[in-house]
Amino acid sequence: MNAIEISGLRKSYGDFVLDDISFCVPEGSILGLVGENGAGKSTTIKLIMNTISRDAGTVKVLGVDNTSSAFSGVKDDIGVVLDEAYFPEVLSAKNVNSVMKRTYRRWDEKTFAGYISRFRLPEAKPFKDYSRGMKMKLAIAVALSHDPKLLVLDEATSGLDPMIRDEILDLFNDFTRDPGHSILLSSHIVSDLEKICDYIAFIHNGRLALCEEKDRLLEEYAVVKMSPAELEDIPESAIIGKKVSKYSAEALVRRGEISSVFHTEHCTLEDIILFLAREDRDI
Repeated sequence: MNAIEISGLRKSYGDFVLDDISFCVPEGSILGLVGENGAGKSTTIKLIMNTISRDAGTVKVLGVDNTSSAFSGVKDDIGVVLDEAYFPEVLSAKNVNSVMKRTYRRWDEKTFAGYISRFRLPEAKPFKDYSRGMKMKLAIAVALSHDPKLLVLDEATSGLDPMIRDEILDLFNDFTRDPGHSILLSSHIVSDLEKICDYIAFIHNGRLALCEEKDRLLEEYAVVKMSPAELEDIPESAIIGKKVSKYSAEALVRRGEISSVFHTEHCTLEDIILFLAREDRDI
């Protein structure tokens, strides 16, 4: 089963259109949703959670259409962290625990207390006095403390220092060791996605530029660096994107479509995303 299934999703705001978005998050996997600011990542997540209405398309979450009455019954199985943590400013972590144990059927106070201790969050300090990083850690603690099957995370590692980000990514990785657990992780930190994701979906200017297994992307594509004249010897169909100056050229290519005489370099996920965004071309 797929944890999330999206087909033909469309939402128009007049000056911005999210159009024809289709992808799946297989059960037991982590899909990374990447794109520049304003590309449509947060809009996609809001449509998945049905907090805004869609103009067209279908969305199923944990096997349930998200516009049906049955969707309210699966929300306990979803842990959500948005790009901003939303808790009443006067509440402390201790207060949040009291509220959440009355909100979620499977709320685990010991698990929550463990995350509060692990993240070194002060139990009595009001939310309004938290730093952005502390706010995100509290939201992540809540998302993980009611035995969810699916995590939907929008820039959940934003504002965290590298060491804490690495710890959080390990938590997410551990979460999906259970084959019934899945994650949709939106982030502009491409290195985070490369580190833990099984699949990558790239949204560019409101459209889906790619959705593919991460390992396949990294195996199939390569970077070549040469002179502009040498670049002309590479078939145009093999070139995904290129950057050419007067004296040098750099291109992202399909490794299997160029001659072995060309020296190729390993590409990162960030290389692929940047070349696609520059050229505005689909794989």
